[in-house]
Amino acid sequence: MDIIAHYFPHLTDRQRAQFSSLITEFRSWNERLNLVARTDVDNLAERHVLHSLGIAKVVEFPAGSSVLDVGTGGGLPGLPLAILFPDVKFHLIDSIGKKIRAVQEMAHTLGFANVTAEQIRAEQVRPKFDFVVSRAVARLATFHPWIEHRYKPHGLPSSGLYYLKGGDLTEEIEESGLAAQVFDLPDYFTEEFFETKKVVFVPSSSAGR
Repeated sequence: MDIIAHYFPHLTDRQRAQFSSLITEFRSWNERLNLVARTDVDNLAERHVLHSLGIAKVVEFPAGSSVLDVGTGGGLPGLPLAILFPDVKFHLIDSIGKKIRAVQEMAHTLGFANVTAEQIRAEQVRPKFDFVVSRAVARLATFHPWIEHRYKPHGLPSSGLYYLKGGDLTEEIEESGLAAQVFDLPDYFTEEFFETKKVVFVPSSSAGR
C-alpha cells in the first residue's frame, strides 16, 4: 500500500482504505481462483495494482467519462483505476465467468458505485465508451479490431486505447499499422519490475473531432 501512496500522494483517506481492502480481497479470491500467478501474490501492490495505475500517469480520465476494461481477468486494470477515478464509470469485461463473478463480488464488497462487470467478448459489446484499457491480452494487431468500434462518436481529445504492454514493441506496432504513442513506465516508476513496461496509446479515430 505504501508504494501506491508514494506515487499517488494526493489519495484521500477513503482511496487509501479502498486500495488496502482491494489487496486483501484480491489475495483472498486468488487463493480460490488463481487470478494471478501465485508467485506474484507477495508483490500484488507493485506488479498488479501499481502497474494498472501506470495508465493514470499518462491520462486523466475526465469526470463523467466512461472506460471499458477488456480482458479484465481479476479486475485489472479496471478496479485500481476505479478507485483513483471515482467520478468515472468503468465497465469490466472478460470471457471467463468465474473471474467476472470474482470481480463483481470484489466491487460489491468494496462499495464501488462506478463499476459494472460482465461476462462477454469485446466484439459483442454494444455500448460505446470514451476510453478502452487493457493489460496485454493479445498482440496489438489482433486486439485492436475487437475494440475499434467501441468508441463514442465525437470523442474526447484523449479518447482511445491505453494498453499495458512489455518489451520491445517496435515490430508489434509496425505490424498493426496503427498510429501508436508509447509511454515508458520507468519514466514514472523506479522499481526494477517496470524496466520494460509501457503504456501504448492508440487514439480513437474520432478523438477530438
